[in-house]
Amino acid sequence: MTLPPIYANTPTALVAAQSIATFPVNTFLENLAIAPSGDIYITNHEIGEVIKLAPDGNLTLYAQLSGKVSGIAWVSPNRLLINGWNGAGIPFVAILSDGEVEFLTPLPDAIFLNGITPLSAHCYLIADSYRGAIWSFDIVTKAVELWLEHPLLARSDETSTFPAVNGLKRLGHTLYASNTQQMLLLQIPLDAALNPQEPEVLITDTNIDDFAFDRDGNLYGATHVYNSVIRIDRDGNTTIVAQAEQGVTGCTAVAFHGTDLYVVNNGGMFLPPATGVESAQVVRLAVGVSGTPLLSEG
Repeated sequence: MTLPPIYANTPTALVAAQSIATFPVNTFLENLAIAPSGDIYITNHEIGEVIKLAPDGNLTLYAQLSGKVSGIAWVSPNRLLINGWNGAGIPFVAILSDGEVEFLTPLPDAIFLNGITPLSAHCYLIADSYRGAIWSFDIVTKAVELWLEHPLLARSDETSTFPAVNGLKRLGHTLYASNTQQMLLLQIPLDAALNPQEPEVLITDTNIDDFAFDRDGNLYGATHVYNSVIRIDRDGNTTIVAQAEQGVTGCTAVAFHGTDLYVVNNGGMFLPPATGVESAQVVRLAVGVSGTPLLSEG
């Protein structure tokens, strides 16, 4: 597969990088959530594991589910919201409490559940990368609803294996969403009741999987098959801050803790480099600025 050279002329300003954990070749690390303590919880997609990485580098199995796991997000201390497919291939959402399944419900009308982000204190949004939709999940009532379905969230070619709507983040009265297959970064205005308005294209020709914002409003995105982490500033300018040499081959997700950005990857499983699939890693990038709170004022 030949990729469009969308970053061929992009400026590079590499930051210091450190690999803090390594996994066997063909480990698909998909997403991560970081606790205030610095413990990192990582979804090991293909084998349905949630792995805990302690600040001292110790790796332990936090939870094991039947099937596959994708998205992960904190809902309260010691409770995580995750999604994936069960052993029969049916999408689900689940709440984990201290490593055990507290609640799990199938979503038979969903196709490929992916990124998760809070919309409010009790409502979380979940990307459906193949349906081209976003679902809402209420952690109090456990109700799941179709929140938004739109062509800008979908694949332009339904035969493509690339996910469409993928990463989600809310800042104030705007939800930001990446559409990886269409190479778009979208913004979705929210009304006073946090209902979605018409999606708008913010950035074109950018291949973003998951992403995170710093406190200044700059976006840091994992480019997955482009084996790099990029920063898009508030004026829309893109800079490459990490490349394969920094250990981010096949990077799938990013998250802030303090002034560092943590990156998980799959070593290039989806589109292997010429040298073959590498070991999956968790990499710390010293970007020198803190991330934005999960729920902004407004």
